[in-house]
Amino acid sequence: MDALLVLNAGSSSVKFAAFEQAGKPETLQLIGKGHVAQLGVNVELLIKSAEGEELERSNLAASGNSFDHDAAMDRLFTWIDAHRGGLNLVAVGHRVVHGGAKYLTPVRVNAEVMAELEKLIPLAPLHQPHNLKAIRIAAERWPSVPQVVCFDTAFHSTQPKVAQAFALPREITDLDVRRYGFHGLSYEYIASQLPRVLGDRANGKVIVAHLGNGASLCAMHGGQSVASTMGFSALDGLVMGTRCGTLDAGVVLYLLQERHLSAEAISDMLYSHSGLLGVSGFSSDMAVLLTSKDVRAAEAIDLFVYRIVGAIGALAAAMGGVDALVFTAGIGEHAAPVRQRICSGCEWLGALLDETANDVDLELIHAPTSALQLAVIPTDEEYMIALHTLACTGSVVNSS
Repeated sequence: MDALLVLNAGSSSVKFAAFEQAGKPETLQLIGKGHVAQLGVNVELLIKSAEGEELERSNLAASGNSFDHDAAMDRLFTWIDAHRGGLNLVAVGHRVVHGGAKYLTPVRVNAEVMAELEKLIPLAPLHQPHNLKAIRIAAERWPSVPQVVCFDTAFHSTQPKVAQAFALPREITDLDVRRYGFHGLSYEYIASQLPRVLGDRANGKVIVAHLGNGASLCAMHGGQSVASTMGFSALDGLVMGTRCGTLDAGVVLYLLQERHLSAEAISDMLYSHSGLLGVSGFSSDMAVLLTSKDVRAAEAIDLFVYRIVGAIGALAAAMGGVDALVFTAGIGEHAAPVRQRICSGCEWLGALLDETANDVDLELIHAPTSALQLAVIPTDEEYMIALHTLACTGSVVNSS
């Protein structure tokens, strides 16, 4: 069987999915998927078939091993090699967080592309190195298989110039210092699902909340990005699992000048020890925080929701209104209490939640009298990457 492999090396996990072509050239059928998750905490390898059957679940940390991203990818690729059987890889697609100003569409990997993406590491230090490492390891294992990179920034290239601009001297902005936006592959997939879920409102003014360990909002009009909460880096915007979100630049100056912290120490603090983890003092996991009786957990959730509600108001103002609010990603798809609190904070916009529908994670969760459509749509970044990879390589992926 010819197959296309997708790799998504994130900040706290490495995911994979394998697809075969089914029917029309643009139609892909999932073969199986898996991940190595919770890196640095309680590392788990999980492999599932397309039908959801668990093929393997292993607690890698239990063996006493120290698993970082490199070890996780090596373990994942070793499993794939051992279980490929009749699987013939014809292409590998990757999620890359930052494409900069140059890469606005998916491209095939070559030495020049890799060199350009290396230069963007300072703009996404928590993600870009892991994205590129996955490409190198795949090239070593399968040197004859073409690889394609798909960018999380690309979807936001449709934003108007004013939405991308910083009020900085032109000699700085001329260096491509601007708002890029992220989670674009997730938003692109959600945009493709809006007509099915929202009907006529799909081409209206929609705010999508991608809420996970990384979190952001995207304002869409006509299915295109017009504004987002993330900017130059993946630090900006909402409170996240371990990232601070929007921060007065004066705080960074204070830490440098008065507290004498190094740039490296500040970077580590803002990317890895802030957000839900920093405020709660003990966890970045929303599921853990929601069940905790620790007052600091409640404070972390309060701040998470407060920032989201405020940002929804700002994006609604940027679009001149809003027709629908869509939740996606780990927290957005599974944390009903968080959705309830966000929707409650948006009642002034006309958002009225159907509590029963929300509690059981239905696709549409608004009450009949709600002015806004409220929806929960599971994202599928891997499927979008697979489609782009197929288009870039012209690979024929089908059963043999």
